[in-house]
Amino acid sequence: MSARSTGNTMPTQRSLTDWVLFALLSFLWASAFALTKVAVSGLPTGLIVFGRLAIATLILGVLMVIKGERFPPLSDRSAWVTMIAMGTIGTAAPFYLLTHAQKDIDSALAALLISSTPLYVAALAHFRFADEQMSWNKALGIAVGFAGVAVLLGPDAMAGLGNSSLIAQLLVLAGGLCYSINTIIARGAPAISASVLPTGFLGIAALASLPMALSADYSGVQPGVLHAAAVIALGALPTAAAGWLLMYLVARTSATFVSLTGYAIPVFAAGIGFFMLGEQLSWAMMLALALILAGVWLSQRRSAAKPVTPAE
Repeated sequence: MSARSTGNTMPTQRSLTDWVLFALLSFLWASAFALTKVAVSGLPTGLIVFGRLAIATLILGVLMVIKGERFPPLSDRSAWVTMIAMGTIGTAAPFYLLTHAQKDIDSALAALLISSTPLYVAALAHFRFADEQMSWNKALGIAVGFAGVAVLLGPDAMAGLGNSSLIAQLLVLAGGLCYSINTIIARGAPAISASVLPTGFLGIAALASLPMALSADYSGVQPGVLHAAAVIALGALPTAAAGWLLMYLVARTSATFVSLTGYAIPVFAAGIGFFMLGEQLSWAMMLALALILAGVWLSQRRSAAKPVTPAE
């Protein structure tokens, strides 16, 4: 037998439903930027991270109970190892790494660096799953999409690559690697309900982030209703809803396809800023949108290469 897992073979042709769910997941994750911006104006970072994870776990836990589902038995090592890995490596670790890194670099440079995640996923998926082999279409699409993100974020972000803290930049890249590992784990996860699995790994992530909340500096903190509402929304939308949708969409499509939300997120974030925060859209943003959409489309075109044969 080959050491590489075939996983569940996925069709390469994407349906309209796949693209709608892709856009919805991108929007949910993009909404975190605006919500976090509101939350951090009145609350410490550690409390925000723990709060959003705890709220997401509560929401999905209630949904799980309503559906009459329960966690797998402790004897199911595969299920629990998956949830622990996704909760620690794939969720709590990147949250911490990105939060710590953004003390030294701005959000534009962080967004540029984190958009490297699809590159990691494509490489890891190539070796992990027989039905997600790298192709010229996929490589070109990923490169074009990354170029679009660079155009969107502008020369200031690119200049920061040489001027900002090297350690902070490496932390962001490490966070992107954690996210990519999370996507690969989700793609190869055992058959666990789309409600149970995210409830489990987000709950574990909340426990792992609890020390951040306990060690946060609460001196001078004056939270208001708007700050609390932002944390609740963070837990409900880009964490709980997105956690459920992530599992569903990865199972429905592929790890590489879902990872391309990393390119679409800046586009949706710009749109949210335009419609909700009154920020302006430039010609550079429109060009970036075209490049990103072209890159995502190219990477998902059906390859003319011969079909992959089952691993022996």
